[in-house]
Amino acid sequence: MDHDSRIDALEIRLAYSERTIEELNAALTEQWGLIEALRRRLDQMEEQVRSGSYIADPASEKPPPHY
Repeated sequence: MDHDSRIDALEIRLAYSERTIEELNAALTEQWGLIEALRRRLDQMEEQVRSGSYIADPASEKPPPHY
């Protein structure tokens, strides 16, 4: 294999590698955003449990179907 074809092959591999890195970075950034949103939601739910505000008002609850 001559130098030019080896360089071409390396350039092609580099281009594919760069594209893969960009795609992985985009996926990682999206997942990090989702993790942060879930973390905030979990913090809210933990606060609701600690404060007792997660319990519904019994007057606004419908009775179960077997009543």
